[in-house]
Formats: sequence, C-alpha cells, structure tokens
Amino acid sequence: MTYPPLPEIDGIDRRTFEAEVRPAARPVVLRGLGRDWPAVRAAQTSADSGIAYLKRFSHPQPVSAILGEPEIGGHFFYTPDLKGLNFVRGQSPLGPFLDRLLRDRDHARPYAMAVQSVPLPQLLPGFTDENATSLLRASVVPRMWLGNAIRVATHYDLMENIGVVVMGRRRFTLFPPDQIANLYMGPLELTPAGTPISLVDPDAPDLERFPRFAEAARSARSATLEAGDAIYIPFHWWHAVESLDPVNAFVNYWWNPAPADMGNPYDALLHALVAIGSLPEGQREVYRTVFDHLVFRRNGEPAAHLPPDVQGVLGPPDRGTAARMRATLLDSFSRS
Repeated sequence: MTYPPLPEIDGIDRRTFEAEVRPAARPVVLRGLGRDWPAVRAAQTSADSGIAYLKRFSHPQPVSAILGEPEIGGHFFYTPDLKGLNFVRGQSPLGPFLDRLLRDRDHARPYAMAVQSVPLPQLLPGFTDENATSLLRASVVPRMWLGNAIRVATHYDLMENIGVVVMGRRRFTLFPPDQIANLYMGPLELTPAGTPISLVDPDAPDLERFPRFAEAARSARSATLEAGDAIYIPFHWWHAVESLDPVNAFVNYWWNPAPADMGNPYDALLHALVAIGSLPEGQREVYRTVFDHLVFRRNGEPAAHLPPDVQGVLGPPDRGTAARMRATLLDSFSRS
C-alpha cells in the first residue's frame, strides 16, 4: 500500500527548526541533514567502508541485541497467539555483530538482527565528536540503531524525535496521534519496546480484520530516506519503520520539553485503565468531565480563583508538590 509523501526541507537551520517546524507539530523530512557526517560519507562509499568506520570506535564489551528466525522475514512482532514475541534478546560484542551483518548481506533468508537504541557515548565512544547536528542542544544524547533488513511495527514514542540515516535506506510510514482508535493496539502488558504497537501491517493491511484502518490510511504519510537524510517525528506520532538494505545504521535524538521529575504520564494512564476504565459508564463520564476541567484545562485554569499559596497540585507545576502527591499515591497503593 502506498501513501502520500511527507513534506521535505533541504538545508534547515536551528532557528527555522525551532520557529517553524516544531510549532507545527507535523513530521517532516530533513533532506541532507547528515550529508557531511564522516560516517555517512564512508557508508556511501560502500557498506564495508561504513562498517569499518563504525569499528574505529567500537569496544569489546557486549551490547544488547535482538535476533529473529529467518521465518519472520525481518518483521519483529508478536507470536501468532499474541502471548509472546517472535524474537529473543541477548548480548553480543559489537565487532562480531557488525561482521555478521556484512557476512549475511547476500543471504536470501538471514536471521533478523538488530542493536537498538543504545546511547552512542556508550556504544561508540568518540563517534559524536565527528558526527553531530546543530539543530539540538548538546545535552540531547544520540542513540544508535544497527541491523539488517528489518521491519518495526507501527508504534509511538513519548518523546520528540530526530533521526538521521547513516547507512542504508529507511522507509517511514506515519499516522497522527488522533488515529489511535483506528490502529488496533496490541496487548499493553507485552510490547516489543515499552510502548504499544499496532497489529496492522501498513504495507498490506487486512481490512476485513481491521476495517477502521481504512480511516487511518487516509491520514498516513510516508517517506524513504537515503544515507544523510533525517526525519523529525513529533511527540506521540505513530510510525512504522522499515530498513530496506541488508546493512543499515541510524542515529536518533529523543527529547521531551515537559518538566522533569513530575512523574510519567504513561504510568497515570495505566492506573486510569484499572481505576477508571472498570467503572460503570455513568461514572466514567463524570470522570471525563473532571479530567477535562482539572487536567486538560478545558475551562481555563481550575485554580485561578484560589490564592497562589493554597493552589497546591492545581497550581503551576512544582517538584515539591509532585513529590508529596507521589508519596500520597504510594501510601494509597500500599494500603489497597
């Protein structure tokens, strides 16, 4: 299935990114963002040159990796009964992992292999000194993804994201957050990487089993990135990722401008599923009204009528108040 293309920008700078791209909260391809990286130039020469460049920075300590049988066709996903995952996790020194990528590149049915989301200072010390972007603060830690021709199911991240293709090609298919009901999430208790994934294959959707996906498809956008190209994915946008070549490398930057130390909203969601989702319909509707007023501020600031020194958790975010509320919740959980 094909989708309309994402918009593209060539030659972006940090001012334009902060003033125009991020406020629009729409994904965009950033063509050539990493074209001058030495790693990209090495990879454009050949896969062997690209791997040799990465191995300049590698170390003998093992790193986490995932492995799937040839039968999965590179698609990391659930087992057919949705009770397990179709890959295993393990450890491997990076050098032999990279050598295996080169050795298997002409294999018709290779094992699916990936090293995913390892902080670059930990995986390849010194790599970021030669390969960096000026779009983001230096405090945003880049992460490396390595593998062969694999597919990652449609999922979302609880961060904003810029990703740069270093080696190979990658195809992204994206859906806005409001399509959640049309993407048919898998089990929340078991996920490949922490956040829910869609059960629908966007390349070949089964519309008899997943009929609402037809609506999601109408808002989907897609892009294929070459080495040196990048993509900006806003917070919570669903995205499927396919690595199109037998040797590939990808660097991404995750960050979240939300206040730190205020708690994880996803934890609150999981608790709400149990505490509110099980209520009778009428009571759920009452809580919808309460959340709209107190949490989502649909009627303005809910504590505007109170003096600032008594607004408490209804007032502006405050680490001390958040810590007290977490302590209250922990005490409540321990007694329930």
